[in-house]
Amino acid sequence: MNIGIVCYPTFGGSGVVATELAKGLANKGHKLHILSYSRPARLDSLRTDITFHEVDLSSYPLFEYPPYDLALANVMVDLIKFEKLEVLHVHYAIPHATSAYLAKQILGEQAQHVPIITTLHGTDITLIGSDPSYKDVVDFSINQSDGVTAVSEYLREETYKKFDIKKKIEVIPNFIDLDRFKKSDKNHFKKALCPNGEKVITHVSNFREVKRVPDVVSTFHKIVEGGVDATLLMVGDGPDRQRAEQRCRELKVCGKVRFLGKQEQVEEVLSISDLFLIPSGSETFGLAALEAMSCGVPVISSNIGGLPEVNVHGETGFLCELGDIDAMGDYSLKILKDEELHSELSKNARKRAEHFEQSRIVEVYEDYYKKVRESLLSSAQ
Repeated sequence: MNIGIVCYPTFGGSGVVATELAKGLANKGHKLHILSYSRPARLDSLRTDITFHEVDLSSYPLFEYPPYDLALANVMVDLIKFEKLEVLHVHYAIPHATSAYLAKQILGEQAQHVPIITTLHGTDITLIGSDPSYKDVVDFSINQSDGVTAVSEYLREETYKKFDIKKKIEVIPNFIDLDRFKKSDKNHFKKALCPNGEKVITHVSNFREVKRVPDVVSTFHKIVEGGVDATLLMVGDGPDRQRAEQRCRELKVCGKVRFLGKQEQVEEVLSISDLFLIPSGSETFGLAALEAMSCGVPVISSNIGGLPEVNVHGETGFLCELGDIDAMGDYSLKILKDEELHSELSKNARKRAEHFEQSRIVEVYEDYYKKVRESLLSSAQ
């Protein structure tokens, strides 16, 4: 098939999943076209079976902000006409599904055979969904899609609660490349960061407020107070980094915390990690947790959103009520002070990650494309 995939290019989960999905589909012989306003972070190699199309955001004095949704629709029109797209898969309802609908309306009968498949990732539902000024547009865009998927059971239910959706939403979870995300020998790296054999605690996120990164520092402080010699690695960057650094100063743990910034090869950091902390206030799936688990790292997470569908309490780590720093600290100490428990959780984490193996989930998407496309073609006859 000739498939178009639309995504945001950032380090967030949706951009990662969309790009890795494109790679997986290309590996199965499909031709892929990725549309975004800049090259996605994970599209880091030159391939003949994946073409990147940059959506140009030309500035005009009339517009305070360039109309990205219109520019995107125009690129979609070109690809359907000249590249003969057979499927258009958009990640995020707003504005991607809206732009896809507009493109099909512009083309009319020329685009009748091209299904729009919309994948909901979270912010388009949990954040935009809380803004009533967007509700009608989100309702319309999702309902006009030919197929709709969500990355977790939690997100599917939230979508039905917040919006008036008539379409059936299929749950297709996020996935993991087990060959890339696996524990590897990085002892030289660990010795450089932890010369005295300290335990390594890791957090990976985009440092937005919803990730609650100061809570990571507070939990780490509990671990150190509990008698564990440890180093905290903070991977990523964003608006709350300054608040996290301030919390480090308040708790006097600056010498034990390293801010590593954004890292392309995050699996190398996870390979030397003993524990992963994810105290998020909203997480519709928890891809960062899954990546840690795939590297055999036990996870301490908040008990919200889609995280319980990934991190199994008492089996791959522990779940805590949102904001319960004491519980997160206690569970962390329990794991770090009990080598047998740590080993068991580590093995279970990797086994759990295998349920989300990339090629399995890519096949599910492939079958879903075919089903939606066949349904659209039969209804048009």
